[in-house]
Amino acid sequence: MPNTFFQFKQFTVHQEKAALKVSTDSCLFGAWVAHEVRSKLAQHSLGEVEKYEVRRVLDIGAGTGLLMLMLAQKCEAKIDGIEMDDPSYLQAKENMDASPWKERLQLFQGNVKQYQFQQQYNFIISNPPFYEGDLKSDSLNRNIAMHDEGLKLEELLQIVDAKLTDDGGFAVLLPYHRADQFIADAIKQHLHLSVRLNVKQSVKHTFFRSILLFSRKKTEEVIDELSIKDASNQYTINFIELLKDYYLYL
Repeated sequence: MPNTFFQFKQFTVHQEKAALKVSTDSCLFGAWVAHEVRSKLAQHSLGEVEKYEVRRVLDIGAGTGLLMLMLAQKCEAKIDGIEMDDPSYLQAKENMDASPWKERLQLFQGNVKQYQFQQQYNFIISNPPFYEGDLKSDSLNRNIAMHDEGLKLEELLQIVDAKLTDDGGFAVLLPYHRADQFIADAIKQHLHLSVRLNVKQSVKHTFFRSILLFSRKKTEEVIDELSIKDASNQYTINFIELLKDYYLYL
């Protein structure tokens, strides 16, 4: 029987109750966002460029709490999350309470479309529903987590626009084929693409995910790419560099 938990270097993610499990692309997303946050903090402290300082983060659709924990390991921000699925909420709460950063982590239970937040956030992250109705499973909570039944991408953008500060940033993980439309829709909500990372499962594959970073301010777009594995089916140097502080055996 496979493990019901995923052991990282500084924390553990139990996932037997959660609708969605830990995946390689979600780990990559969390590590990439954490790296971006740290680099912006470093640039800000050095005074090299005018960057926002990440002070308060919101994770929309927290799942197991993975992204919150990965970010907490790398920065000192206070991090809130919201999760509507009851079992996933309980699982994430357990994972956070067992972590070294529990004092900076807060999880809300509810539907983000109706939830009354008490503040705005200057950084928002989300690994949202992916598939718009195809490849549905027999599990209702998994369908809500993976499809547009719980939160449509247009609704996600509206929520981000309402909850993000004027100097804030927003990062999202999407299927590659949905990224272009999402970028176009984001402009309508005053969110401008800053960085796009297109991801391949290996150097032999085509792109299957895009990680997008948006800013309130329009800047020159940076387009990059990353392969998770090389031609020998081993992790690439770039993937290892991002995940080495998290994965046990890197």
